[in-house]
Amino acid sequence: MKKTARRDYSTLRSSAWFSGDDRWGVGHRAWLRAEGFSERVFQQKPVIGICNSWSELNNCNAHLRQVAEAVKRGVWAAGGFPLEFPTISLGEMLMKPTTMLYRNLMAMDVEECITSYPLDGVVLLAGCDKTTPAQLMGAASADIPAIMVTGGPMLRGMWRGQELGSGTDVRRLWEEVRAGRLSEEAWCEVESCVSRSAGHCTVMGTASTMACVAEALGMMLPGSADIPASDSRRLMIAEKSGARIVEMVYEDLRPSRIMTRQALENAIRVDMAIGGSTNAIVHLVAIAGRLGLDLPLGKFDELSRSTPVVANVRPSGRYLMEDFSYAGGIAALMKEILPLLHSKAVTVTGKSVAENLAQAATFNREVIKGLDEPLRPEGGTVILAGNLAPNGAVIKQSAISPHFAKHKGRAVVFENNFDLIKRIDDDKLDVDESSILVLKGAGPKGAPGMPEWGHLPIPRKLLKAGVRDVVRLSDARISGTSYGTMVVHIAPESAVGGPLAIVKDGDWIELDVPGRRLELKISQAETKKRLKAWKPAEPHYVRGYGRLFLDHILQADEGCDFDFLKAANGPERVAPPVKFKNPGI
Repeated sequence: MKKTARRDYSTLRSSAWFSGDDRWGVGHRAWLRAEGFSERVFQQKPVIGICNSWSELNNCNAHLRQVAEAVKRGVWAAGGFPLEFPTISLGEMLMKPTTMLYRNLMAMDVEECITSYPLDGVVLLAGCDKTTPAQLMGAASADIPAIMVTGGPMLRGMWRGQELGSGTDVRRLWEEVRAGRLSEEAWCEVESCVSRSAGHCTVMGTASTMACVAEALGMMLPGSADIPASDSRRLMIAEKSGARIVEMVYEDLRPSRIMTRQALENAIRVDMAIGGSTNAIVHLVAIAGRLGLDLPLGKFDELSRSTPVVANVRPSGRYLMEDFSYAGGIAALMKEILPLLHSKAVTVTGKSVAENLAQAATFNREVIKGLDEPLRPEGGTVILAGNLAPNGAVIKQSAISPHFAKHKGRAVVFENNFDLIKRIDDDKLDVDESSILVLKGAGPKGAPGMPEWGHLPIPRKLLKAGVRDVVRLSDARISGTSYGTMVVHIAPESAVGGPLAIVKDGDWIELDVPGRRLELKISQAETKKRLKAWKPAEPHYVRGYGRLFLDHILQADEGCDFDFLKAANGPERVAPPVKFKNPGI
């Protein structure tokens, strides 16, 4: 990378804190010298924040301390001054009821730390499902130079000669346990085999998807997204990212110049081509909102129709993220679909997408296909409309059972997740393989937080009969590691009086994935009658963050961000001025 001409230090944000000889300049420097830094670090070096979501409660991000040290090496070598700071960390597996409840809180934490501290640039260290979008949202709102480094996927699981993908295969084998086909001993063995190292899930779940999306947005160095967490190249790319952010500061290369409308469309294309998580849709809409850009669900479906799936990775394919990385990774995949991308979009390298991909190559055609021989002709995720989802719904068509692509069945309704857990394994449940399971009360306000409850368990009586999939509908989300015929993100949700709220046992529902329709087959008169009789449930929270969430959360089709955090015309929250009117405040 060519060296950039150095900017006048007085134009950097940090100079407002550290350049003065008054009581405030001396105080700011003295308090950092208390940490053992000499005066040399204040000699006109850009201050680089390292935004670390490390936590022992989050195995996906548990190795980010080591990654942060690699970033620091790069920052020091490039002439910057690195300062690491923590934010809250959202551990997908352990945090209840859902990390989605706290994504916006983390995004606010990131934004406020970036804007309130003397930072000229920031390196975002993420990895788990919601930490990546939360940091991108916060960085978009703060809008100072930023680059992302994700933690990478964990090593593949191995059990009795089988490769296990975290999440996807746990779900598959649990159904075998429930059906009585897998022993307790074997299930215990799986527990010790499926999650072998730090790092996020090793399938194309939400964490892998969002890492790929971040690279497609141009916010990561090429080849960053898919390197395994325990691979030494993960630390090498982190060091290079640390060096690059210093140059980005001198170039004043901000997120608003990178995450443009073209970049968002590139990210959608890549999400469709990898058979990515349905969650990417809600996160990309939220990121766009922080940038003041409208991103309707129709755009996702439009691009899905002309973007084939070319990544043969679970749960939409056969292989794991390790295989994907060794086959060339996201850079190779983007090279394969380059004719579909905005090739001139600017990235954190300062170069275009096309320039970044010039040397990319595919090394295993079984894992990464070409446009001339795709895994599937259309993108992994599509958007449904219809009277049951007036504002849209989402289904991952690359992971459904083909015979359910067009299906009509009678509803078996669960009013909430407690009702589901109580009755799903009751042998008296009136259900057969043609039924459509419906879960209410699982959306942003109803759950609360829109948890990953959309992967409704298959009733035990059907599992025992050999049934492997049924159609399932909800206003919840699903894990990106999920597979099966599941319609999610139904909007408006049932808790605010969306049509899902009035579905009853026995109602006929029609799903038409090719036609992009989801219809409740009752008359308009009956619909009006039921809606008039509907009453909302009591709110889950009356105080604290929960109350803030319920009062300001947007629906799934709007990204589930807070209404007051969306930008009207580009980022409204900008870096503080170079010189303070009152530097003591």
